[in-house]
Amino acid sequence: MVERRRPERLDQPREVRRVQLPRFDPEAFGRWSEAIARKMGTAHFIVYMTVVIAAWFSWNTLAPTHLRFDPYTFTFLTLMLSLQASYAAPLILLAQNRQADRDRLALEEDRRRATAQKADTEYLAREIAALRNAMGEVATRDFLRSELARLAEELDDAAQRRLRRQHRTPGWPVNGDGLDEPRDEVETDPAGDGRTGAGNR
Repeated sequence: MVERRRPERLDQPREVRRVQLPRFDPEAFGRWSEAIARKMGTAHFIVYMTVVIAAWFSWNTLAPTHLRFDPYTFTFLTLMLSLQASYAAPLILLAQNRQADRDRLALEEDRRRATAQKADTEYLAREIAALRNAMGEVATRDFLRSELARLAEELDDAAQRRLRRQHRTPGWPVNGDGLDEPRDEVETDPAGDGRTGAGNR
């Protein structure tokens, strides 16, 4: 029994079979293209290419006629060089694009780090300014030294004045440690005449 072909419906799209292309790893292909471009951009490649072309010319010019595989005008060599150039240009462009992508990522990372460093610097600057403001009310070591030196000078001057007063007044009392003690201003006179010590002096 012959199968009847189903009629195509106009309200449904036709099934299209797409050609499945071979898949490849873009990263691996990019690394391969960069390796080729890196080698083609060296002096070794130029030297090797020059040696091959010179040998090609020499063989197809000096060799016997029946052994020449590319006689003058070297059509096959021209074809090979054209194929090499047609493949070399896209490979070099692909390598340059990958390098440009890496440079862009490195630039973005540098910009991010610079932004973070600027924020850290501003934070540290604010902290230092706050510390300076707080330290403005705190006595420094030099200030304490100067104050202690001034107090020591005042004490020495007071001691010198007491010594001079003791030599000038015979009845000046001296304690057991050898330090003089001034009389009280309201102390009465020991003679009993009702005059204070300040009146006697």
